[in-house]
Amino acid sequence: MPTIDRSDGRPYYRQIADDLRRRIIQGQYGPGDQLPSERVLTEDYETSRLTVRQAIGLLRTEGLLLAEHGRGLFVRAAVPVQRLARTRLDRAQRQAGAGAFQTDAQRAGFQPSVDVDVYSATADARIAELLQVSTGSRLIVRERLMMADKVPVQLSTSWLPAELAAGTRIELRDTGPGGIYARLEEKGHLLARFTESVRARMPSQDEASALRLAVGTPVLAVTRTAFDQHGRPVETNDMVLAADRYELTYEFSAD
Repeated sequence: MPTIDRSDGRPYYRQIADDLRRRIIQGQYGPGDQLPSERVLTEDYETSRLTVRQAIGLLRTEGLLLAEHGRGLFVRAAVPVQRLARTRLDRAQRQAGAGAFQTDAQRAGFQPSVDVDVYSATADARIAELLQVSTGSRLIVRERLMMADKVPVQLSTSWLPAELAAGTRIELRDTGPGGIYARLEEKGHLLARFTESVRARMPSQDEASALRLAVGTPVLAVTRTAFDQHGRPVETNDMVLAADRYELTYEFSAD
């Protein structure tokens, strides 16, 4: 039976949160499992409902628990998406008809789905610098919400110079086999290298809502720029990844 140590200097709600966290980590409550009700936890820990609610609030802030209206508390079910940088952008994958997210999906064994919005815009100062174009240049923009087994895991926004993308399937929701990069290579822009920067931050309100993030869950913000064989930037992509659902894996040569 769980108990509160009255001689422990920690607040009671933290003791309860620590005990529940330990049970989750050890697998007593697995992903998707329902926790006992507030009433049962109050009886088990012999404390007030307010104290139990404080403990639950702490675990929700950490992203371990989800509260479903009318149903109760559940252990958050993690969707392990491994983003293996070494192979996900391979030309062989594109020639096989697989885009980068589809490649991640095939490796992890989840069912991918993507909501897409495509529109025209002009380059602000940051995007103009990344694409080496003039501020105000016309761009084709592709915004995507990527889901693994219907769970949102990533927001992705690509900017491409209109002179490269206009009149191609890049302007359509479905870009066809191999995605954006396959269409660019068909136009003679063979991809030669990518640069990528990664940082952790807290999400905006819109990002947290779109990704259905628990309170306090951070995101990984990734900016990637693709360069063709002539060194020209042909696409810049801002990605926002749910940090509790993604693992970024990199491999480096020792040369």
